[in-house]
Amino acid sequence: MLRGKGLTQTLTVPVSAGLLSNVTDYFAALDAYRRGEPTAIIEAFATASFRAISNGEVLVNELHDLRSSWTKTVTARTDSAVWDIADLLLKQPIIDGALASAEIGIAPNNALRSIDRLVASGVLTEITSYGRQRKWAAPAVLSALDDFAERADRRG
Repeated sequence: MLRGKGLTQTLTVPVSAGLLSNVTDYFAALDAYRRGEPTAIIEAFATASFRAISNGEVLVNELHDLRSSWTKTVTARTDSAVWDIADLLLKQPIIDGALASAEIGIAPNNALRSIDRLVASGVLTEITSYGRQRKWAAPAVLSALDDFAERADRRG
């Protein structure tokens, strides 16, 4: 809804996680709303929204710091496709050669060479061994996303 109404442009704020972190209070706020008392539900949504925004800011900072750390561990020219793939990993932490090639607009063999460099630097880890169907993951990005979900009080 927030995105549809133009209140957010590039991210989805996980407000529901904040609302559901205390189901009893959320249901009480809904009941009050049904009785014509909107204050509790407005406060619940505002609190959940601010909490989600703060959590999102932590994630953005963690990802920024992570990307900065890669410049110290990865050896590549500044104009190398390695850095384009590194940027891609922040929004797509599991990739394959075809995705990397298509997303950054380079030949598949060049994408694989860049991926190999990121593997050698410890940024990527191969998670399959299917020859042509190989996939790689950026464990540090996945960890940051897991931490984000934990802070959002994700329910399993």
